[in-house]
Amino acid sequence: MLFNVSELHYMAIIAGGFLYMIYGTIYYSILLGKNKEGGQSEGPLKYIISVIVAFISSFFVALLVQVSSAEGLIEGAAVGIIIGILIMIVYLKNTLFGLVTKKAFLLVIGDHLIIFTLLGALHGLLQ
Repeated sequence: MLFNVSELHYMAIIAGGFLYMIYGTIYYSILLGKNKEGGQSEGPLKYIISVIVAFISSFFVALLVQVSSAEGLIEGAAVGIIIGILIMIVYLKNTLFGLVTKKAFLLVIGDHLIIFTLLGALHGLLQ
């Protein structure tokens, strides 16, 4: 078996979920302010899904850190930055085909590169 779910650090997964939410709140409030440009959906569903995504992301980063045998802050951060780069490549392709604006591309790649690096570092440190 490549991974053992019972050996995951569940407090780190919970901390990572909260880190993701806090970081996202700060990142987007600073960069977007009160600008609702971009067709944001109305209602609380986007916040509920965002919370779920935060904890699922933390869980999968923990899993990838475990599978890669990354130990420590630097190795965990390396796993996280690889995840961020993969996401960036997908957004780059979508931007080239006009599915994402260049402004949105820069906004989301900064977000993903930073948060996944932080999550990787957290899970590597607590692994």
